Amino acid sequence: MRISALLAVTAMLAACNSGSGLRDAFDSRQNAGACPPAGSVYTASRVVELSNPESPTFSNISYTGEIVDVRLFCRYASDEPVRAEIEVDFAFGKGPQATSNTHDYTYWVAVTRRSGKVLNKERFTVRADFGNGDVTGASELVQRIVIPRADTTISAANFEVLVGFELTEDQVEFNKNGQRFRLGAGQ
Repeated sequence: MRISALLAVTAMLAACNSGSGLRDAFDSRQNAGACPPAGSVYTASRVVELSNPESPTFSNISYTGEIVDVRLFCRYASDEPVRAEIEVDFAFGKGPQATSNTHDYTYWVAVTRRSGKVLNKERFTVRADFGNGDVTGASELVQRIVIPRADTTISAANFEVLVGFELTEDQVEFNKNGQRFRLGAGQ
C-alpha cells in the first residue's frame, strides 16, 4: 500500500512539472498585475425590439434585453498573453407583440486598448426561455478571452473587455436618446 501511495504522489509531482494542466488547477499564486476593467457599453447594454420602430410604445414591444452585470476573471502566466473569462448576466422581457416563448439575442465581447481601439470582437448568442412568463434572465460564461500584451512589462489594465448587444442603427439611436422599457419593472 505504501508503494502504491508513493507511486501516486510521484506521478502527481511529475504531472505538475510537465505542465500538463494539473499544476494550473492548483495554482494559487497572485496575478502579476491587475485584470482589465470590464463592463457593458451604455448605448449597447439594452435592446428593445419593436414591431413598429416608428411608434416606440409599450404596445409595440416584441422583446427586450438588458445586460445587468459583467464580471471578469483573469490569469497572468509568465510573459504569455493574459487569459480571461467573463460572466455576463442578462434580463429579458417578452412584450405584447412577441410571437414565441423563446428568443435568441446576439451580443458581442470585445477586447480593446484603453484608447478605444478594438483588438478583437466576437459575437455570441444567448437564448431566453420565457416559459409561461413575460420576464426571465440568463447568465453566460465566455472563456478563452486573450489579452494580447507584448511582454511581462505590460499590464492587462492597459486593456478593456467590453460587452454589448448587436443592435440596428434605430436601436442604437433609441438607447442614445435614453429611452427604455423594462418589462416587469416594479413587480
